[in-house]
Amino acid sequence: MMHSSALLLSILVSSVLVFIASSLIHMASPWHKRDYPRFAREREILDALRPLDIPPGDYFMPRPSGMAEMKSPEFAETMKRGPVVLMTVFPNGVMPMGGTMVKWFVYLLVVSAIAGHAAAGALPPGASSHQVFHTVGLTAFAGYALALWQLSIWYRRSLSITIKSTVDGLIYAAITAGVFVWLWPK
Repeated sequence: MMHSSALLLSILVSSVLVFIASSLIHMASPWHKRDYPRFAREREILDALRPLDIPPGDYFMPRPSGMAEMKSPEFAETMKRGPVVLMTVFPNGVMPMGGTMVKWFVYLLVVSAIAGHAAAGALPPGASSHQVFHTVGLTAFAGYALALWQLSIWYRRSLSITIKSTVDGLIYAAITAGVFVWLWPK
């Protein structure tokens, strides 16, 4: 079994390359431009919500207080009447991208480290390129994409967004696996 520290360069390089790829996918390509369409009456909704001073956070409405209320005819009618809303409220103002980018890069490091650790535990130095690509790629893909499907299944997130994000995850996993093949200890 190989020690994971032998893969620190692979972890760092793959994280940097995935960071660059994700930036190109999200900022330079039209791939995600239509993920969140503009609502025609956006100003009216924002004007109606603003006086409520909703703190940043995640909200599901209507929200029952428990299972008993969820089964009540009154709650069923409220759900039927709608709207049923799942929303995230951000803090007011322009979103600072610096902190978000740092968090994203740390996430990339974690996924690459987990993929590298899984491969280091399963493969010896000098393992075949196919074995390295397969082990690292599958693990990285799981880290980048599989949990996205829960949002479509449970919270009705757009299937097209989930599919596009899964394709992104496949690209990120392939980059990660390619770097590990390139830098795998001989």
